[in-house]
Amino acid sequence: MSVVNTVSFPGLGLEFTLNRVALNLFGKDIYWYGVIIAFGFLLAVFYCTKKAASLGVDSEKLIDMLFFAVPLAIFGARAYYVIFYLSQFRAADGSFDWGRAIAIWDGGLAIYGGVIVAVITVAVYCKVRHQSFWNYADVGCYGLLIGQAIGRWGNFVNVEAYGGLTTLPWRMCSTSIANELMDKGLLESQEAYQSILDGTLGVHPTFLYESLWNVLGFVLLVLLARKGRKFDGQIFLSYVAWYGVGRAIIEGMRTDSLYFFGTGLRTSQLVGIISAVAAIVIMVIQWKRGKGVTPPLTAAGKEQEEHGN
Repeated sequence: MSVVNTVSFPGLGLEFTLNRVALNLFGKDIYWYGVIIAFGFLLAVFYCTKKAASLGVDSEKLIDMLFFAVPLAIFGARAYYVIFYLSQFRAADGSFDWGRAIAIWDGGLAIYGGVIVAVITVAVYCKVRHQSFWNYADVGCYGLLIGQAIGRWGNFVNVEAYGGLTTLPWRMCSTSIANELMDKGLLESQEAYQSILDGTLGVHPTFLYESLWNVLGFVLLVLLARKGRKFDGQIFLSYVAWYGVGRAIIEGMRTDSLYFFGTGLRTSQLVGIISAVAAIVIMVIQWKRGKGVTPPLTAAGKEQEEHGN
């Protein structure tokens, strides 16, 4: 895969020369993909620790939980991608290429794999530490939206996670995109290939669509918290529904979707729809139960909780 790519947005008059390598440290290339994800993670942790007390969560316990959830979530995100894209990790002799499977710096993290493993980890942690899963989930979804919104720009630097052909003003063009589409048989003619090179035809920047969807979701959930939650878990379930709907729509545009074990079903589209419906059903049930919300955690409340444990 080329390290340097030129990407343009002809309709907007923009052009970028993207070097996938951010710097070389002790002879080892450090990729922008990893740097961007790391930045998104740090910003997410910073925000969540500031938000925790207002949602009834001890920020110190939240950080303790992250020591388990983060590495496991990264493993889950990569494992999900590899499982549904096994053909990409086969060596010439048909054997499984473990070296390529662990090379996450080349791209290939499936957010749903990370979210699923993170949710399981949080549930186990809360069970062991006698904490409220729904409160932790409410805090954590803000971090997920921040991380996803920023992390998608790692896809931009790698020139991946783009959609099908379009002539819209914000179309994205690149020689590497034209070559990849041609290799995949997604271009009908040599003329279409040339049209991408000269900028009259491009692809949907779906990485940007999802980043903006997550930013909008973050703003809406912040407003929801300010307006007042009706029950614990409402913010998290709203996130699951919001992201699921958006991902299902955007996934339908992409040319690099993971498919459900060789079927014609796009895995993330399927998971997005199912999770959104499930979240809405659970929200209705929780709303009818009317259990209310956990009050903000004050210094006195934290001291009382610590003595109780």
